[in-house]
Amino acid sequence: MKKLLIDCDPGHDDMMAIMVACAADDVEVLGITTVAGNQTGDKTFFNARQVLTMIGREDIPIAKGAMVPLVRPLMTAAFIHGESGLEGVELPEPKSPGLTLSARDFMVNVLKEATEKVILVPTGPLTNIATLLISAPEVVDKIERIVLIGGGIRDSNVTPGAEFNILVDPEAARIVFESGLPITQVGLDVTNKTLLTYEDIELITQMKGPISSYVGPLLKFFADMNKRNFGINGAPVHDALAVATAIWPDVVETEFLNVVIETRGEFTLGQTVTDVYRITDRKPNVQVGVKVDVARMRSIMIETIRTLDAKMV
Repeated sequence: MKKLLIDCDPGHDDMMAIMVACAADDVEVLGITTVAGNQTGDKTFFNARQVLTMIGREDIPIAKGAMVPLVRPLMTAAFIHGESGLEGVELPEPKSPGLTLSARDFMVNVLKEATEKVILVPTGPLTNIATLLISAPEVVDKIERIVLIGGGIRDSNVTPGAEFNILVDPEAARIVFESGLPITQVGLDVTNKTLLTYEDIELITQMKGPISSYVGPLLKFFADMNKRNFGINGAPVHDALAVATAIWPDVVETEFLNVVIETRGEFTLGQTVTDVYRITDRKPNVQVGVKVDVARMRSIMIETIRTLDAKMV
C-alpha cells in the first residue's frame, strides 16, 4: 500500500488531487498539509478542510503550513481560482478544525513514526517541503520520493519563463530540487494536456451525485477562468496528475534530466531550467514528465468522482 503525504493549496485542481488519492485502492493518505499559494494560507487551510468534509474524510489529519514564501512576498492566483480559492459553488462548512501542530511539525511526526517510506506529493509552492528538508534532516531517509507539480520544459503560465508554483517560492523550489532526493516533476508540458473538457464537465454535472453535484460547477468555474486567461478549452487538472503519477507512475513518461531553479533572473525568475540536450556537465537530478496518457488520466478523473459519489450515498 502506498503511503502519501499531500501538501497543497486548494485550488480546484488540488481538490481533485485530494479526491484521486482518497478514491484510489491500496493508498493511505497519512495526512494533508496546506501552504499559501493559490490563495492565502488561511483560505487554503479552510478549503482543504471543506474538501475533506465534502468527501466524508474528516478522519484524515490536516495541518496548516507556511503563510508566506521563504524570502518573498506572497503571490496568489485569484485570477484562476477566485477570491475564495474554490469559487463556483458553496461547499459544506468544515467539520474538522484541523490540527494545532504546524505542517512542518506534523510532517516530522508522521515521518518519524512511519514504518514504510512515504511519498510526498506537493501540489503548491514548495515552502513547507523546503522547510522540512532544512529543519529535519533526520527524517529525510523516510521519504521514498517527491512527486510534485511545478515548472515545465517549454510551458509556463505566469511569466514567459515560469509556472506559478515555482515562481511563488523559487528559493524553496531550489532547495527541494537540490536535495538529492528522488524527484518526479509533473510539469505543465504534461498537465496542460490532461484537460477535463466542457463535455466531460457536463457529464460530471449530470451524474447528480453527492460529490459530482459540487464538483461539476467547481470545474466549470475553473474551466471558464482557464479559457479566459490562457485560451485553454477545459479544466486542466494539474495537481491531480501529480497524485495519479505518485500512485500509477506509468501514467506519465519521464526523462532523467538536470533541472535547476532560476532565483535571480530578470526575465526568468522561477524558471525550471532543464538540460534537455545534456549540454552541461550537471548530473541529472529529476525525472521530468515528457508524455502523458491523456485517455487514462481522463478515466481516472471520471472514475474518481463516480467512486466518491457511490461512497457518499
